Amino acid sequence: MSRALETELVNFEALAQNGDKSRGNELARHVAMLFSLTSENCSEEQMEIYDSVLTRLAGMVEEEARCFIAERLCKLRRAPESTIKTLASDTFKVAESVLRHSTVLRDPDLVEIARGKGEDYQIAIATREVLSEIVTDVLIEEGGSTVKRKVAENEGAAVSEAGLNKLMEAAREDEDLQLAIGSRTDLAEQNILALVEIASERVRARLIENDDTAGVSRLPQATRLAAQRMSNEYWLARYDFETATGRVGALARGEGLSEAVLRRFSAEDRFPEAVATFALICDIGLEEAKHWLVRLDTDPFLIAAKANGFSPMTIQALLKIGPWRHRLGNEARRDALARYESIQATTARRMLDQWQGRIAV
Repeated sequence: MSRALETELVNFEALAQNGDKSRGNELARHVAMLFSLTSENCSEEQMEIYDSVLTRLAGMVEEEARCFIAERLCKLRRAPESTIKTLASDTFKVAESVLRHSTVLRDPDLVEIARGKGEDYQIAIATREVLSEIVTDVLIEEGGSTVKRKVAENEGAAVSEAGLNKLMEAAREDEDLQLAIGSRTDLAEQNILALVEIASERVRARLIENDDTAGVSRLPQATRLAAQRMSNEYWLARYDFETATGRVGALARGEGLSEAVLRRFSAEDRFPEAVATFALICDIGLEEAKHWLVRLDTDPFLIAAKANGFSPMTIQALLKIGPWRHRLGNEARRDALARYESIQATTARRMLDQWQGRIAV
């Protein structure tokens, strides 16, 4: 990006020479407002310009202006990544809205903040609409009683078996946590029995009462969440495929795409980039790739991957990122991997060729 393009938005030299912070604050608000109104139509180059400008401005303006930037960007599907990460590590007043809402933050970002920041940051992360086991494991391990309760209360937070065991252990001396765990709609019968064993008499009475009353009142919310998680569109709407496609296209024109690049995107939890890379390597449309890497029926993805000779290691990595991190359990992943290894490459190639012929028509 040229300096001329960057300064079309802000003249940083003049801003640095001006000792009055109010000018910078005003500019920051205007740029954030402009981006929020145009984000869905921005090209990759424009996204990079906004990202650079907003990141620099965030380092030059007062907290109130940074809060304004965070509030304008936190709920955008397409938002400048470096800016979001900078705001997420800012003072808590600035970071809170981004930590609670921004889908631009990836699991590695959330884990780093949960480990490196204080309880307020952990609580904000714990209230996100969707949380993976990778993040909740860290929150449960690092967080205090309030953080643990927030995780337990969050129906959108996936909790691993190990994480649930730690919650149950902490709940032995914490009645509020006992109630929070009891409010979850995803507890297996053995978990409920274990909870009843450690619960105080008061909490046992509340759990029995909740089973008849609060449990019924929670049903609409649980039904809504279940319906969301069954919808491909719900998950796909969380990601910025436009910017990712531009990045992957540039990479294809430069160093080129390979299975190793695909695995790298998987390791970095870059689901949109992984989808775009998969589409180009397999020579399928982006829309097909998006849906094949989110749906519960993994066969189209497995067949396309086998036709292109991907290793089981790559398949295993892809089954653990993006929506599949939330939608597929360990058993479903094992079954998919076994299915992949059983598919004949020639059969997969023939099936993919037939699909591509139908798509082309």
